[in-house]
Amino acid sequence: MEVLNLKKHGLNACVKEAVKVVRGGGVVIYPTDTLYGLGADALSDKAVGKIYQIKGRDERKPIHTIVADMKMMEQYAEIPDMARMLAKEFLPGPLTLILGKKKGIKTGIAKRTKKIGFRIPDNPFCLALAKKFGKPITTTSANLSGHKAERTLSAILKQFGLRTKDVDLAIDAGVLPAHRNEQQPSTVVDLVGKEPIILREGAIPVDEIWNAIRVEM
Repeated sequence: MEVLNLKKHGLNACVKEAVKVVRGGGVVIYPTDTLYGLGADALSDKAVGKIYQIKGRDERKPIHTIVADMKMMEQYAEIPDMARMLAKEFLPGPLTLILGKKKGIKTGIAKRTKKIGFRIPDNPFCLALAKKFGKPITTTSANLSGHKAERTLSAILKQFGLRTKDVDLAIDAGVLPAHRNEQQPSTVVDLVGKEPIILREGAIPVDEIWNAIRVEM
């Protein structure tokens, strides 16, 4: 496994290497605006399978994806007005929108499901990676299923142990997260049904989500 330091090697070099790995079907540990994540081609059955194996995650549990912008999201999902409103209010940022997938999207994270979770992180590396790759990339916390999400790359690698052999590249951005939303994942909102459902409260408080939704309703 190769390790690149984001500050030392620079954004462009780190993104270039990460894109090379993802295009080759590999897995990257990378920083987001909340926690370190595990990244791979979100529409590749083989690559997504590696993510589940590394985490020891039940394959019936979904894995979400990052996209560069709303334009990319529109290629893969049906986006209702409420989703656009929440995106305008909170994205880029620590919000995951669960949306109905478009017809024909049926591989990788979209296999055996009618929904896909999308993120547009407020993080230069994530946005550059998704834009350069040109397709969705998996975003799931870099930890073993059921274990604590660590804040440093060294702690993550220690937790993964021998499973690090299945990781091709790690981008070290130091201690995460270094902001007010101390070590919280994204807030997840399901917008597929008739009524919005907040599946997880994270960095964005539930009351802020509901206040924004009430304005729309």
